[in-house]
Amino acid sequence: MPDESPIPSELQRYARQMRYAPIGETGQRRLAEGRLLIIGCGALGSVLANTLVRAGVGHVRIVDRDYLELNNLQRQVLYDEQDVADALPKAAAAARKLQRINSEVTIEPVVKDFDNKNALSLCEGVHVIVDGTDNFETRFLINDVSAQLSIPWVYGGCIGAEGQSMTIVPGKTACLRCLMVEPPPPGSSPTCDTAGILGGIVNVIASIQATEAIKLLIGDHDAISRNLSVIDLWENQLRQVKLDSLQESSDCPTCSGREFPWLSGERGTHTSVLCGRSAVQIYPPEAVDLVLENLAAKLAGVGDVAFNEFMLRLNVDDYQLTVFPDGRAIISGTDEIAEAKSLYARYIGN
Repeated sequence: MPDESPIPSELQRYARQMRYAPIGETGQRRLAEGRLLIIGCGALGSVLANTLVRAGVGHVRIVDRDYLELNNLQRQVLYDEQDVADALPKAAAAARKLQRINSEVTIEPVVKDFDNKNALSLCEGVHVIVDGTDNFETRFLINDVSAQLSIPWVYGGCIGAEGQSMTIVPGKTACLRCLMVEPPPPGSSPTCDTAGILGGIVNVIASIQATEAIKLLIGDHDAISRNLSVIDLWENQLRQVKLDSLQESSDCPTCSGREFPWLSGERGTHTSVLCGRSAVQIYPPEAVDLVLENLAAKLAGVGDVAFNEFMLRLNVDDYQLTVFPDGRAIISGTDEIAEAKSLYARYIGN
């Protein structure tokens, strides 16, 4: 029978969740003590953040490199047209909305790219990492950090009407590199730009991820999935791929070899073509500290310039350059890396 004991007044907002026996009051208090990192706050990440903040996870750090566009609203549930009009980065817009949803939770927005230079510091103090990214290079970096720091993480990915999810606990389950030693080569896999994406599959996969994260945060490791879950909503198919044999083979370069090439910087690029639009992200070789107001003055005669504390936008010819204080830029209007680098050098400098 369900527990009918009174719900403490400070936990009343979670009463229905606490009535679910595997959580109860003990689990709810563990959630309140939990520290969670969401990497990427687009489609998956916005559903993850919404679900986990409402569930009462005590500290949620959101790392996202991108800004909002109108076509995000089809599937990125935290945002609205006003957020797009305000020209906010996703992490900042998410934090603003989430704080209104649950003021008891600490929301920590970080408008940065998650890369090998900052990965360890951004994961400091967190208990679980949840994947809201859209590329395998970042996921392999997350996998390296997870193994290095022994932090569990939950992988998720969607394209078209299909999605996948996998829970990774270092030393106890297979890791991402057990499943695939190398990320898919560029151009070999469909993207949301080429294959599209349905909002429904995003909600399904993110809900699976969020529930797995809750299990991890309350310490119910026996309940986590040991399989790769693959769901196709259009074809009404659900597959569970068992991964036990991958872990038992013990020849994974990460799990057995303790190799972390994405974390060390041996693997990975300093440019990336962004999913879902004609745009390239450029990272400077070394982080800088741009004064956006000064940069805006410099670019005033070049094109249309607007800026806030988070970023600067320059519209020139058929391009839009979005520049962040650390020198990172998103060049929209091209998917050619060489052209994007040229535009960066021309307007921002080396």
